[in-house]
Formats: sequence, structure tokens, C-alpha cells
Amino acid sequence: MLTQKTIDIVKSTAPVLAEKGTEITTVFYKNMFASNPELLNIFNHANQKQGRQQTALANTVYAAAKYIDQLHVLLPAVKQIAHKHRSLVIKPEHYPIVGENLLGAIKEVLGDAATDEIIGAWAEAYGVIADVFISVEEEMYQEAANQNGGWREFKEFKVVKKEQESENITSFYLQPVDGSTVPDFKPGQYITVRVQIPGETYLMNRQYSLSAAPGEEYFRISVKREQMEGTPDGKVSNYLHDAIEEGNTLDVTAPAGDFVLLENDAPIYFFAGGVGITPFMSMLNDLKKKNPNKIATLIHSVRNKDLHAFEQEIESIADGMEKLGYTFLYEIAEGNLDNPNVQEGRVTKQMLQGMALNQQAHYYVCGPVGFMKAVILSLKDLGIKDENIHFEFFGPSMNLEAETVKA
Repeated sequence: MLTQKTIDIVKSTAPVLAEKGTEITTVFYKNMFASNPELLNIFNHANQKQGRQQTALANTVYAAAKYIDQLHVLLPAVKQIAHKHRSLVIKPEHYPIVGENLLGAIKEVLGDAATDEIIGAWAEAYGVIADVFISVEEEMYQEAANQNGGWREFKEFKVVKKEQESENITSFYLQPVDGSTVPDFKPGQYITVRVQIPGETYLMNRQYSLSAAPGEEYFRISVKREQMEGTPDGKVSNYLHDAIEEGNTLDVTAPAGDFVLLENDAPIYFFAGGVGITPFMSMLNDLKKKNPNKIATLIHSVRNKDLHAFEQEIESIADGMEKLGYTFLYEIAEGNLDNPNVQEGRVTKQMLQGMALNQQAHYYVCGPVGFMKAVILSLKDLGIKDENIHFEFFGPSMNLEAETVKA
């Protein structure tokens, strides 16, 4: 239990953390990886280079300072982060390392303003927050291990099928090497895939949504080849596309994540940008099996037909779900408008207005950050309540309300 004095000191630092947060977390990661390079086997190097991990941690530290006396307010965010931590196999022994380097970074950036009293208060607060994370994550580890076919950390899976879904998306079907049952999961969840790429010093982890329904004899992940002019190629996605073939093995963690369908009778709207369709494929396939009369609408926005994954599979799902409406939205339609389910353009506020949205429905959004920002802020402008909007970031969470968002 934190003393009132500690709470007051920590809360008093919130304004400076709002201003200096990203600077502090940038120093934190630099120092931590210099003194503990083995942690590079866990963290996503690409997110580090793009600044996304630093920004996400800065937002978390600021929120901790602001709500240190109301930790229950942080619980949803704690659980979301804990899912990612469990999937990446973050362990209790990692927390003292993080705490030492975080306090050191606060001291380094703030200088004399970071008095012994402030550092002491943050050390006490960090200990309480770390204990919350460790406790929540241990429950998740036990749940993952104790389910039928479950396990605690990484497990070896074999690629039993590799299938190209579009010009830049390939699906990998995975089964346990030991012949055990594939565990159940909630549609929308993800797994971590760990690879050792030849020539790279450290292991690399990436989290990919499961794109098939639960209850199959395999996991399916559908990976976009990250290859865009002006940005570094995605090392893991290109390695999977180019080097991993049927018969090869991958290390995988048990399914995790809280971006899942709520169990209620309300209509559903799915808004997918590009590869953001992957968690929705799991949800839609599951609905077709368990609730085929569900009222649902899917908008899948892609650049063009060549980059459009799962077109035929979605059409097949719709054949078994009479109340599923769907639109494929191409930025460049190029002669594909003879398909009544194809439109040209992007998701805009004007388009959403024309859809006569159901205020009681639930809205699920996934895709690039810019796409998500446009859709979510438009939904809010049109009166959709926050509690009815659900979204998933691929990677660290970002602030959608910010003026500048890193894609």
C-alpha cells in the first residue's frame, strides 16, 4: 500500500512526464539494452527504431503517475499489456531490470529536478505496479498452460501448409510438432512467432493474429510482407515469406489478447484496413459456425485487387451468413466495379454517415494506425459511444487523439 506522501509526489510528476516522457523512455531503452543486451531477444527491434515502443511506454508511465491513487482505472490497460507480455514470455526477473533503468532514465533526463525524494517515491510506486503486472501475468501463464493442449512459454510448431492469399499476404498453417491438440482460443487473439534469422545476433519475435476459427487442427497466421519504399523492409515478415516452407518449424506461444467479440445480441460492424482483416477472419469464420444469423457488416479497405486477401473466403462465409453485408473498398478499382460488393475510395466520415450507423451496434477496427485514426475519430464524431468501439494495434498502442501519429 502506497503512503499518501508517495502518491502526492508521484502525481506531482505527471506534468513533467507528459512533456519529457518520450525523452525519458528513449534514454531508458538505450541504457537498458546497453547493460542487458539479452533483452534484445524479446523486444521488437523495428518498433524501437520507429519510436513506437518509446511512445507507448511514455504514455503508460504518464498514466501510472496520473492514476497512481486509482489503479483500478488502469486495470484494462494493464490486462492488455499483460497479454502482450505473457505472449512475449516476460518474466518476473525482468521487472527489477526495467525498474532500475527507468529510474535511472528519469534521473538522467530530469537532472537535479529528480530529487532523492522523487526517485524514492517512484521506486516505491514502481514496485507496486510491477507486482500488479507480475500477478496478472502469472494468472495468464497458468491459464495458458492448464487448458487442453496448452503450454506456458514457447512450443515448436511445424508449417503444414503455406498459401499465398494476395500479392503481399501469405498464410501459414501450423500444427504442434509433438502431435498434441491445438488449444482453444478466442477469435481475434494472436500468437507470438519466434525466429532465428541467419546473420542476426538476436532472436526476433512478432505477434500475428490468428486468422482461422478456433476448433481446427491447426493455427493459421496470415503475414503481410513489409516492404515499402522509404522504410526498412520487415526482417521477420520477409524471412517468413522467403525462407520458411512447408515442413519447417517455428517457436510459438499460446494465444493471447483481449480484442475479441463481446457476447451480446447487438449488430456488429467490422472495419479492416489491409492486413487488419486477419483477426476478423477468425471472428467471421467462428460466427459462421456458431451464430450464422448474426447481423454483421464488413468493410475491407485495400489499395487494389492485387493486394486483396481473403476475397473468396469472405464470399464463402457470406453464403452461410444471410445477414452479413460486406463491401470491398479499393482505392483504385481498375475495372472491378462490375462486382456489386466492390466500391472505389476510402473510408470517410461522409461514407459512414451514408451507412446510417446503428448507435447500439459494436464497432471493431483494425489496420494501419492512419486508417484506424480516421475510422475511430469519425465514428466518435457521429455519436458512437467509446464503449461500443473496439480496436487492435499491430504493435505498441499509440495515442489516436494525438496530432501526429507514427504509422
